[in-house]
Amino acid sequence: MERNIMWTPWSEPGLEHLRLLQQDGEILADSIIVGVSNRMPFRLHYEITCDSNWNVKELSLTLLSNNPKSVKIRADGQGRWSTFTGDPVPSFEGCIDVDISATPFTNTLPIRRLELKPGQSAELLVAYVLIPEIKLTTVKQRYTCLELNAHDGLYKYENMESDFKADLPIDSDGLVMDYPGLFKRVWRSEVTT
Repeated sequence: MERNIMWTPWSEPGLEHLRLLQQDGEILADSIIVGVSNRMPFRLHYEITCDSNWNVKELSLTLLSNNPKSVKIRADGQGRWSTFTGDPVPSFEGCIDVDISATPFTNTLPIRRLELKPGQSAELLVAYVLIPEIKLTTVKQRYTCLELNAHDGLYKYENMESDFKADLPIDSDGLVMDYPGLFKRVWRSEVTT
């Protein structure tokens, strides 16, 4: 399966083009984001590789600028992270999912992995990446499934360390359609196999 999706920020100029592939037991998200933060434009390329159960296996981020910054780390799907050279990343210990601030796509990771039913919720510790700084931290989050059917659904997202909450409408693939106040989907391709 291949999907192509585009989101734009609500308040700043920008665009994300995500190409999502599911093949050979893996899920690959490959995306380019062009955006503005604090009146400065940025370009970001990220790739996230997951296993067939949506457990993150690899994260690669590159800030495309005059002073490029890159991060490439691996996860074992059980909450242990390391660099590609094998050095542990203890700050992400216990994190299964990753959340990149500049995209609504990373909300799909716990939504798909957890497969919550209406009324169920889960608290998570996620590996959080602030863009464009590429600052790596951890954040406690809660996802609650409010509605779910064969065509779409609705999840409540909560940042447990702040008062931020949002209701996220999703499509049948668990992809965020609109993230109130932050992102809105402006285009999607039909599913191809």
